[in-house]
Amino acid sequence: MTADQHTLLNHYNITDLYPTAWPAEKDESDPSEDEQSNSKPQQKRLAHQRSNSRYSVLARSTSDRRSLVPGSEKTSDGVENLVQKDEPDPLGGPDSVVRILKHKGIPVEEDQRLRNRFLLSSTTFAPTLYLSQVHSDASTESLVKGLEFLSRSIDQKSASLKILVESNFERFVRAKTTIDNVYAEMRNQGAEAPLPQRTRTHSRSRITSKGSVHFRNTSGQAPFSPRGVDKPLPSDKKKHALSKESEYGVQGIKGPLSEVAVKAEEIWGPALGGREREESLRSAMASIEKNSGIFGVDAAIASCIRRKDYESLVREYKRARQYAEDARAIANGASGGRYPLTDPELYQIVITGRMWSGVETQIDDFKRDTWRKLTNVEAPPPSSTAGSAADEYMALINVLLELGVEDNPIWFWLLSRYDHLKNKMIASFERSRVEIEILRRRLANADPPPTATAVAHLKGPGHSTSHEKTQAIDSPLIIELWDLVYGSMNNLLGPSGGLLGEVVEFWEKAQAFIDGNMKTTLAVGVDGQSQKHHRLSSEGVRELQKGVFELIEMLRGSVFSFFAGPPIEDVSMLYSPLPPATPNTPKSALFAPYAHQDSRFKFDVSNPPPPSPKRGEAWEDFAFWPPYANTLSGVYYIEKILNLVGAAAAEIAGLPAVSSSSTIQRSLRTLVAGTRERCSKALVAAWIRDAEMFHHVENWERAGDRHDMTKMPTYFLAFENTVLSGLQKIIYIPDVASKANASDVVTAPSTDLLKDVRRHFEKTLYTVLSDMVRYSEMAASHKNLQPVETSVSIWPQTLAGTVNGTLESRETRLLLTMSNMQFFRTDLAPQLVAQFETNFSHKLTDETKSIKQALSQIEEKLFKSYAGPFARDLASLIHNGITSPAWVPTTDRPTELRPYVYESLLLLVNIHTEVTTTAPPLLPPIVSYLFEQIVLAFLSAFRARTERYTLAALMQATLDVEFVASILSQYTTAKASELQSQVYQELDQRTDNSARMRLQNELPEMRAILKKLRDGTRGEFMCFKKQRTAK
Repeated sequence: MTADQHTLLNHYNITDLYPTAWPAEKDESDPSEDEQSNSKPQQKRLAHQRSNSRYSVLARSTSDRRSLVPGSEKTSDGVENLVQKDEPDPLGGPDSVVRILKHKGIPVEEDQRLRNRFLLSSTTFAPTLYLSQVHSDASTESLVKGLEFLSRSIDQKSASLKILVESNFERFVRAKTTIDNVYAEMRNQGAEAPLPQRTRTHSRSRITSKGSVHFRNTSGQAPFSPRGVDKPLPSDKKKHALSKESEYGVQGIKGPLSEVAVKAEEIWGPALGGREREESLRSAMASIEKNSGIFGVDAAIASCIRRKDYESLVREYKRARQYAEDARAIANGASGGRYPLTDPELYQIVITGRMWSGVETQIDDFKRDTWRKLTNVEAPPPSSTAGSAADEYMALINVLLELGVEDNPIWFWLLSRYDHLKNKMIASFERSRVEIEILRRRLANADPPPTATAVAHLKGPGHSTSHEKTQAIDSPLIIELWDLVYGSMNNLLGPSGGLLGEVVEFWEKAQAFIDGNMKTTLAVGVDGQSQKHHRLSSEGVRELQKGVFELIEMLRGSVFSFFAGPPIEDVSMLYSPLPPATPNTPKSALFAPYAHQDSRFKFDVSNPPPPSPKRGEAWEDFAFWPPYANTLSGVYYIEKILNLVGAAAAEIAGLPAVSSSSTIQRSLRTLVAGTRERCSKALVAAWIRDAEMFHHVENWERAGDRHDMTKMPTYFLAFENTVLSGLQKIIYIPDVASKANASDVVTAPSTDLLKDVRRHFEKTLYTVLSDMVRYSEMAASHKNLQPVETSVSIWPQTLAGTVNGTLESRETRLLLTMSNMQFFRTDLAPQLVAQFETNFSHKLTDETKSIKQALSQIEEKLFKSYAGPFARDLASLIHNGITSPAWVPTTDRPTELRPYVYESLLLLVNIHTEVTTTAPPLLPPIVSYLFEQIVLAFLSAFRARTERYTLAALMQATLDVEFVASILSQYTTAKASELQSQVYQELDQRTDNSARMRLQNELPEMRAILKKLRDGTRGEFMCFKKQRTAK
């Protein structure tokens, strides 16, 4: 490119000598410096006064105060510089620098800083960059020629500049002197002149050059004016001084100009700006109508957040993003210089920016609140259940995914749930254990329940209705503690509403995220940016599994420590009530099964419940067993608790994360077996204690279906049946066996455990039987045992009263006891043994024999206790009657019985009556036994006589013995017949042959006398006659 061509390009400010289209930037003229100093309204008005000529841009008048450097440009702030838009190649190349770079694809036209680094006139010129890009393919020869061309150009410009300076040097000096004088005059104007020095002559402070003009005395103050130089100048001159106080000479005109501008604005402003405001308002209204949807987005999003309508919230947010994208596209197009912004587009950008700012603020606040909800999972909505709360949190996760977040809300929610479950588990278990201990101590520090109360509960299983059974198994205070224990275990292990259910639900949710089953229900976000959150990392999966293992182990360890450990000593958790819940209060403080406001758990800090006294009771070693609880309530609640434990262990074993862990499987088996062992140990101890108290159940009230028995055997049978059935369910946990994975955690009971149960079963039978005998033989003064009144009783008094309701004689109690014992031997004991063998699959062969032997011995003892005294009385009557001197008849042929015979038979009549009215089945053995004792007494008495028997004595003895034998013939036994033969042999040995022969002759007459005597006493001794059964 020649120099002339380059000059033309710079002069007309074009890039091509043969343009095909008019440059768009030429349609607007650059504002002059004067125009730039005008106000904004004036600039807007002057913008409409542009030249109508398209070529006015190319015309430059001499008065146009623009850059004197052709092709110079302005910066973004309007300041001109000497850097041109393009330059010829400094090394003499044929083309310009910008054209060469543009041809090579370097964007120098868009980037001014980059272009300046290639232009020699710029201060940021980079020679190495220039050579590497502009002359990247130049040879050494061409570069040497370019260096010579550059040197010549520099020399030419230096010579031209030297000639210019030499020819105008004197002009430059005069101009400089004039400028200095004017500046000094304006600066010193209005300043106080220094006092003249009389010793020195006045001389000028500056020597003016030739032809210069001096303006020192042209300010209106002559050197020899009356004021003199030592007087202050008037204040109006100070206004024009170039000092800081006078604002460098403009103070004098600043005020009037401001007033004029205000007046002009007041008068002409409305007239000049009315049309402009009208057009502006019209444009604004049109933009508002066109973009009316933008204005409603902010309020719509606020309404969706308030109504928790997350679906609509996402839809409105996407609409707001679309508006923002449209405005951003318009702004990017304008910033790229492709087209200018119109007023509607400008309005759209402005209102969209304001809308988007408000939307982002609301969305950010909503995100923070949502994160807080995901973190504070222990505070679900009060009206929502556990399932609906989880669904709500899933909705919140989807909202965050739709809106787009950096952190993974799924992982965040899972971690929050883990922390929540862990804290809740610790707080709930610790508080429940303390509450149980508080109630346990209050029971333990009280006196034992009255005997009447305990006995009434032991009768509970004998009632008819199931409702009565449930209400009568134990005292209300003990049932309250059992309910608390069961409720605490249910809170931990319950499948629905318990912590185990929450842990299982937590793992199921986590497993669904791990397996990717939730991908179809999860939002993908804008442009799919949330898909990265749908799958958890391998490290996250391991952490989740580890967390689930930890929760399960905490749950298992808590339950096992409660059953296997002794009662706790520290109950300080309840020393001070917790404050009311606030939004910042962790809800884990309220997870106990009973709220902390319960009055049962409030006490004086200075007087806490004392520890349980050591009385040697078995229940003192068990934290879960209520003091003084009986076996009935124990089997009822322990069965329910063990079903919870077994079902929980089976459910845990079925979790996919746990099924492959042999350690957890082993720990679950230990939990079930250990809990079963401890519960069984506490239960059999209470079983023995109840058996020792069971004799108090005997109140001698006759059974309804069998009048010869009391209700005590029925009560004992119902009691033993209930205990054995409950023990079978406790030891084998059959209700859990049908559940999946139960066989992995519920093992068969140990041999030692079965032996222990069998041993206590035998012991309860022996204890009850021995106490029955002992109780029936108690003296009359101990028959009515009144309940012991305590000084401060916590037991209900509604059951108070006599333990043994009716006052019965010793003989009657012995008869009833014998009848009960007979029922034990024939029905009750075989039934209980058979039930034990069926329930526990264990034969009691040896034990059955032992039980039968014990029952036989007890029956024999009872029989002797009852019949022995009567036998002794009969023997005494017979012995005294026969050995009496009056026994020998005074006549040769006696026809009457001696009195002792009637007395003995009348005593038997009384015994017959007593036995018949009390226990008729016992009458034959009792009367037969007494008949044997009567015959034995005859034999003993006849042997006691020393004299020989005469015929009359033989006849009297024969009448007495035969009469008694004939009356009691129904109850004759082989032993009685043998003894009777021995009596006749004794009589025969004590007489002579003559008497013996005559006695044979008197036998017919004696039979007649016996018949007459029997007929005469038929009414008195009819009870011994065999009753005829109706055909």
